[in-house]
Amino acid sequence: MPDRPSGGRPTIYDVADEAGVAISTVSRVINASSEVSDVTRGRVQDAIRKLQFQPQRTARILAQKSTTSVAVALPSATSLFFVEMLKGVKDALRDKDIDLLLCNLGSAQPYPTLRRFLDRGAVDALLLMALPIEGDATDQLLNLQAPVVLLGSRHPDLDAYWWDDEAGAFKATSYLLEQGHERIGLISAQSWSTNAAPRLDGYKRALAEASVEFDPSLVVAGKTAKHAGYSEEAGAEAMEQLLDLEDRPTAVFAASDVQAYGAWAKARDMGVRVPRDISIVGYDDLKTSRFLDLTSVAQGMHLAGRVAMDRLLSRLSGDSNDRVDVQLPLTLNVRSSSGPARR
Repeated sequence: MPDRPSGGRPTIYDVADEAGVAISTVSRVINASSEVSDVTRGRVQDAIRKLQFQPQRTARILAQKSTTSVAVALPSATSLFFVEMLKGVKDALRDKDIDLLLCNLGSAQPYPTLRRFLDRGAVDALLLMALPIEGDATDQLLNLQAPVVLLGSRHPDLDAYWWDDEAGAFKATSYLLEQGHERIGLISAQSWSTNAAPRLDGYKRALAEASVEFDPSLVVAGKTAKHAGYSEEAGAEAMEQLLDLEDRPTAVFAASDVQAYGAWAKARDMGVRVPRDISIVGYDDLKTSRFLDLTSVAQGMHLAGRVAMDRLLSRLSGDSNDRVDVQLPLTLNVRSSSGPARR
């Protein structure tokens, strides 16, 4: 446990000592988590009243009469996937006197950056996008003394809005199987991406349920590692690998729309027609995809960003108590980039 300063304002550690609980339990009570028994909650609340403990966030709000800043921490501020969600965040903050801070974590080593950002203690609330809560980040977030909402990941003590990536990949692959395709390529992200494994699982499950044998040579990733492999360049590189196979696939499921864009361009460059020679399905349903007529699994990122930020603002205002855990919907929008397999 870190050393506590002597004297001065009571800290969360003082409350934990007084109540005889861990600091994570105090944090759960402060954040109105349902994962605390009534007896323990009462003991912590008694300690808070006895010590006249005020979390830093509450003290700032009482002093300033308003909340000044919220932060969004995300793996990439330039990826189109996150840009769509940020548009929803912006809509939620429209006409509100609140500053928005962005913390670009990077996709390869995000946790050290997140720890440094949280150590500064400069925000009243945090929306964390697409980052699993693990390791040292867990205690740091639970003890932040400010509301935290997760978008694209889950934790039992925090508000969360998330998608089932395995189900989305299953939906896309099943559609292609229903169109008569049996050799279906999967353009995956880098193996260390948190979405790569569940989307591969969904692809495999769809094949298994259709009694189609899994062929590992049909699962490829591009060499370009930026954005964890979710890029046009990586999509083009992966499509080239698939089209170089002696027995080419008749359809390709790309784990993101931007990969699908690159794959489509590479197919065109190699004289392969879409969808006549090969069908392509993406994942995300970015705004651009609707104009390109790309079949894609829609995640509704704009709405998700707005809903998650609305929840964070509700937490700040004190209007919400019970934790929420919301699975966001996925739909498949079929367009002209895909069609029946040609015999």
